[in-house]
Amino acid sequence: MQTAATAAPRHIAIVMDGNGRWAKRRFLPRLAGHKQGVESLRRCVRACAERGVAVLTVFAFSSENWNRPQDEVSGLMELMGRALVREVPQLMRDGVRLFFVGAREGLASGMRAALEQAEAATAANTRLTLNVCFNYGGRWDIAQAAARLAAGGEAITEESLHRAMAMAHVPDPDLLIRTGGEMRISNFLLWQAAYCELYFSDRLWPDFDEAALDEAIAAFAARERRFGRTPEQMHVAAAAALRA
Repeated sequence: MQTAATAAPRHIAIVMDGNGRWAKRRFLPRLAGHKQGVESLRRCVRACAERGVAVLTVFAFSSENWNRPQDEVSGLMELMGRALVREVPQLMRDGVRLFFVGAREGLASGMRAALEQAEAATAANTRLTLNVCFNYGGRWDIAQAAARLAAGGEAITEESLHRAMAMAHVPDPDLLIRTGGEMRISNFLLWQAAYCELYFSDRLWPDFDEAALDEAIAAFAARERRFGRTPEQMHVAAAAALRA
């Protein structure tokens, strides 16, 4: 079998779930779990770059998360602001290009400006693309793509919708990981995840380390991705590729 290092998927997406439960088990406020989650994300970004992953997409704040208690939402916004100040210089050193994917209309003007500045600062980096889905929902993404096409008088087809999606700048994910033991994708990348492999981990996000990432990559490497074809067709295609 290939090793996880040599079989790393091109694009990994992650639902970073379990921050609140991590904090609760330690009798800490929920925001302490989110702070630890930032540390886990830093570790994961570095690990993906080292393993040759080209794109990492993470679900940081969903459009449904506005329904959480106001103090938690305010804390998350403040945490995002502090993380941008602290993390962007390191991302620059590591060659990571940053994109924020999601609706910006509901964000404060200062936050919108900070997101734009972080994207501009990292625009020339090429080692790893990091998409942070912030105020994002998969249904929103499909709806905004359709609205954009309709406003331009363009026919709505699979191809045109794909081009109008908020993630059109990267290939679709190959592997979608959800931590925290839940087995659903929670309105994340509904269009883009059509053919990606799903991997569910019982580890809470703050505990998701390099070893856990390697386990997920190894599980991905062991799967046969057929994209609607039969196993026999896949074997024939693989044999032809070896002969080429």
